[in-house]
Amino acid sequence: MGSTKSELTACTLDCPDGCSLLITSDAQGNVSIKGNPSHPFTAGFTCRKIRDFMQRLQSPNRITRPMLRRGKSWQPVSWEDALDLCAEKIQLYRKEPASILHVHGESVKGALKQSSKLFFARLGASRVRGSLCDAAGYVAYVADFGSRKNHELADLLNSGRIVNWGKDLSRSSIHTAALVRRARQQGAKVLTISPGGDGNGPFSDEFVRIPPGSDRFLAAAVVRLLMDNGRVTDEILSHTNSWKAFREIIRSYPLEHLAALCDVTFLDIQRVSSWYTENGPTATIVGAGLQRYSFGGENVRFINALAFLSGNIGRAGGGSYFHLHSLRNLNLDWTKDPENKPRRSFLMPIIGRNILEAKYPAVRMIWVNGSNLINQAPNIHETIRAFETIEFKVVVDAFMTDTAERADVFLPCALMFEQEDIGVSYLHDFVHQVREVFPPPGEARTDHWILSELGRRLDPPIWLPEAEDCLRASLNSPFLSTSLEELRENHFVQAKHSPVAYPGMQFDHPDRKYRLPTELHEEPPPPEAYPLRLLTLIRRETIHSQILPEKQTEPPTVWIAPDCLCLGHLDLLEEVYLVSPLGRIKVRVEVTPGLHPDVVIYRRGDWMKLGGGANQLIAAELTDIGNGAPFYQQCVRLENNEVE
Repeated sequence: MGSTKSELTACTLDCPDGCSLLITSDAQGNVSIKGNPSHPFTAGFTCRKIRDFMQRLQSPNRITRPMLRRGKSWQPVSWEDALDLCAEKIQLYRKEPASILHVHGESVKGALKQSSKLFFARLGASRVRGSLCDAAGYVAYVADFGSRKNHELADLLNSGRIVNWGKDLSRSSIHTAALVRRARQQGAKVLTISPGGDGNGPFSDEFVRIPPGSDRFLAAAVVRLLMDNGRVTDEILSHTNSWKAFREIIRSYPLEHLAALCDVTFLDIQRVSSWYTENGPTATIVGAGLQRYSFGGENVRFINALAFLSGNIGRAGGGSYFHLHSLRNLNLDWTKDPENKPRRSFLMPIIGRNILEAKYPAVRMIWVNGSNLINQAPNIHETIRAFETIEFKVVVDAFMTDTAERADVFLPCALMFEQEDIGVSYLHDFVHQVREVFPPPGEARTDHWILSELGRRLDPPIWLPEAEDCLRASLNSPFLSTSLEELRENHFVQAKHSPVAYPGMQFDHPDRKYRLPTELHEEPPPPEAYPLRLLTLIRRETIHSQILPEKQTEPPTVWIAPDCLCLGHLDLLEEVYLVSPLGRIKVRVEVTPGLHPDVVIYRRGDWMKLGGGANQLIAAELTDIGNGAPFYQQCVRLENNEVE
């Protein structure tokens, strides 16, 4: 009989919870993955995405050898040949280093994963800025508070009321959901505000349904009601220097007009107002989805303004929660080029357009790691056209994704549980040792190994620090008191932060005061031919496009409301197409109650080559602040007609 082995490691996927994990395996190769029961935050449970992760490691579709494109087919090659070719091309293009574009994605979090940034910084290569995820939201928080800080998540247990603006607690963060559930058991009440169609029913006591992207108008309406009722105190106003301009904006909008803009009644506004002024303190949870609009930054800023002006910022049980910076507790000075070479930047949400427009020099080489760029960025076909103009393309991945399909060289990488790293979170303040539990299969290698081997082939060479030196340097942070040896022994450490963000309403702007927004823009009406708003929301079982090819089915499913006007002309027994000005996708339609009638929900991440790829329908634009992607601004229609 073989023995059973258990090892502690941590999750590094792009998920806020950053779980500490216990992996148990036996001599027969059976593996179980559970949340670490000894971890203060993970508390012994984790999500389905992690429990099923062994399927990803062991998938028959995983590629574990370097591959070289030969015409329309792929040929396995040795690492020696693959890296020699990459070095030869870099050597050619580094005469104009801006002609090399590095795309570093966030599909995996971790300190050592940042080494690719150092490699291309030393080259002076072009890079990407902006975000496909949460840029408008986090820039809004910095604009308001002067920094990005949350209360410790467990402070939700001190809340009398919780207002959830659009976060799907059934799919996005299992530990946030657990704390909300515990808070309710202790007597707290929860209000959910969203267009519906989420899984928040079991987590909510009340619900206010609004049209997509109209959050700022509801928040402004509640603020207007607080002002009219004399509920904004001089004590609160002493902590801001932008009240006059903000007040004039609010006063310029009659309450009836704000109510119409967010499709609610006066009673709804009164109800939301009571959630911020009665039986508190009131915590605010801001979902990432509401900042994925053209005025997504405004949505967040007006919600924060409501939390601030109602006296719920800087106090236990209150606060406003959004994504933190995942690497905030580490020292990443080692990832910076000591020569500080000038570098050109491309904006991630409009990456295809930026590449096509690039001149002097044009992009001649691209290196993509940690990103299924073509699938994930808006306007897939524009990004494909941009890829086709690039002479040499390298993708580091484990699967032949929509992006990898268009590379010249495919380099197989190690995945989570197959490499040591330091794990982080954009929700809590624990830093984890990530152990190599399993050896990488076949010839798969870590990103750090790949670039270290590539760098020594160049002339002059680019030397990366040893992996262990990168890990040690990352822990040299003012928020941590641990060594690499101690982290390996203890498995995790908690960074030092105040459990309450901005205590006493002392903010991180130079004058320590809060900044209120000074603009409020109305939503443009949808085009007549495209009356529905497309919301490409998260899945419960996978993260973004990390969907195993063998688990993807055609056609993708979309969801609409029972009172959606499109049902008047659709025959659901015939073929149905989801259509935007950029293209069309064959879909299967399901009807779900509680959803706003102007909405189509699409669960994102499926691959275009397997019949999905919602981003081929979504225009590439930018949010009002932060250079984010306004995915949810896209309008569509549903129809039976096939293109003739």
